[in-house]
Amino acid sequence: MALTKKGQFNYGDTQADIQAELVDYSATTTGYEPTHFAEAVCRCGERVFTLSIDDTEGAAVRQCRSCQRSHAMGDSAEYLEDANLKECECPCGAGAFELTVGVALYRNTDDVRWIYIGARCPKCGLTACYADWKNEFSDYRKLLEKI
Repeated sequence: MALTKKGQFNYGDTQADIQAELVDYSATTTGYEPTHFAEAVCRCGERVFTLSIDDTEGAAVRQCRSCQRSHAMGDSAEYLEDANLKECECPCGAGAFELTVGVALYRNTDDVRWIYIGARCPKCGLTACYADWKNEFSDYRKLLEKI
């Protein structure tokens, strides 16, 4: 369970490696370190999804590779009407991912400051932050329950 740098990308062995990637990513971009995380798991038990994102509107939708159920992640349902979702693809060409969301909080509160959508390609192991945006959700626990 460790990230390995190959060229410009990090690669991980398990879904748990996404958390380390999100922490590393935040240090070089926003400076808001995610401290709470949730792994995406479908109601059917599947952990591999396609991912569509509009990080301008702050919306992400995952679709289960097994049962094909779609799910707006976090509070994304509130922003889908104006969203222009783009399907994500790994540089290896695969379009299915294990997904983990991390949130950074405002100091001494449970309020979300920033959200990160992390993904790991099960085909090649590439692990990356695919989107991040400012988020003003009041209770991080409730937001992460919706991942």
